[in-house]
Formats: sequence, C-alpha cells, structure tokens
Amino acid sequence: MGLVTCPSARAVSFGGDAAITTDYIYRGLSETDHKGAVQLDLHASLATGTFAGVWASSLDHKYRPYADYDVEEYIGQRFDLSSAWNTSITATNYSYLGGSQLHSSDYQQVSASVSYLDRWTFSISAIPNAQRYWGYEWTGRYPAYDAETSGQWLLWKGLYVTAGAGYYLFTGTNTRWLINGKKAEWLSHQPTVGYAYGNIGLAYEWRSWRVDVGYFLTQDRAQMLFPYPYANQRVAGTLSWRF
Repeated sequence: MGLVTCPSARAVSFGGDAAITTDYIYRGLSETDHKGAVQLDLHASLATGTFAGVWASSLDHKYRPYADYDVEEYIGQRFDLSSAWNTSITATNYSYLGGSQLHSSDYQQVSASVSYLDRWTFSISAIPNAQRYWGYEWTGRYPAYDAETSGQWLLWKGLYVTAGAGYYLFTGTNTRWLINGKKAEWLSHQPTVGYAYGNIGLAYEWRSWRVDVGYFLTQDRAQMLFPYPYANQRVAGTLSWRF
C-alpha cells in the first residue's frame, strides 16, 4: 500500500482577500457615488491552473440598478507560458442583489489576459448582453467590449508605483422614444461609442497587507453611457488583507 501514489491534499488551494475602499471605481465609474465600500473575495485553485471564486462589493442603491451588492462568480483556466509569462481565460457572472431593482441587471463576461510576473497585465473582455443607457435612460442590451492594461513597478522595499488604462466600447444603438407634446419620434445617438479611462498611483505591501492610493481619470462621455457618476480627477484609497 505504501507504493500507491495518492493525490496531494494540497493540490487544491484556497485563499482570498478582504478590503475597504473610499470609492468603488470600476472601469472609470464610481458605483458608490464616491463613497466607501466593503469588498471580499474567496477563491479556490488547482495545481493544473483551474480556478473559481466569488467576489462581492457593497453598492450605493440610489443608482441603477438600485442594488445593495455586486456579486461576481467567476471560473477560469490559467496557462503558464514560461517561468515569467502566463495567460488565462475567465468567465464571470455579474449579479446584483438587494435594494429595489426594477428588473434584472445581471450580465456575463468572458475575458482573456496575458501577464508578466506580477508587474504587467493586458486583458480583453467581451460582454454579450451589456445594458446600455443614455444618461439615466435604459435603451437595451447590446454587446460591449473592454481592453485594459495595468502594471506596477517596485520603487523600494514594498513600495510600488502603479498605473492602468482602458477603453470601454459599446455597440448597438442609443435609440429611444421622445414624447414631445402629442408627437412621438425616435432619437438615435451614436450606434457605437466608447470612452477611455485610467489611473496612476502608489501602493505599499507589508506581509499580507496592501495599501493603494490612486488618481483616476475618465472621459466625460462615460457619464452619458452609464447611470453612475464617473471618476474623473478623483483620488481613492484601498486597504486590503490577503489570506
């Protein structure tokens, strides 16, 4: 029996992180109206590179989709290209819970990324059923795409400079009805439109703790494409603990 090889119990590893942030900024938009949020991630991974987990954040339910929480269930596969390079494919389901939602705002996303150590990452995401708005007016669900890159560079003993940039692109149309007295007519805005966003900042790591402070920039047109305040010329900080 001693010659039988058994799978190691450590073939599956578990982890996560807990964080508090002064502003939940996602793709250039503040989903908490520039207020604080509590966030949690729990995940498991196999030695083969397969991983799955759940990430959650509190929201400001005064803004669409009028939910209290953003819960993201994800599963993916990581491939090691070398000792320094890797790539991964991830499928994510975005769920909005609580609050006083008028209809489901859940959507799905598939992402592919390539990374060099923990210094640089580039990713492309496709959202087949993204909700499109014009201001606070919901116009329908259409495919959307996002390209994003981020990196961090060590300055000295746990102190990093960080930076990131991305571009979010909507397809479809912003066509909607406008009632003007007794006359109803179609208004059609740009069928394909996007916006750029980015950030630069500093981070400090000590053991399992990390502090991030960033300065965020977002193009003005983002304010018309989402029902959240956009984060332009904003400073935000996050304290996280990895376990």
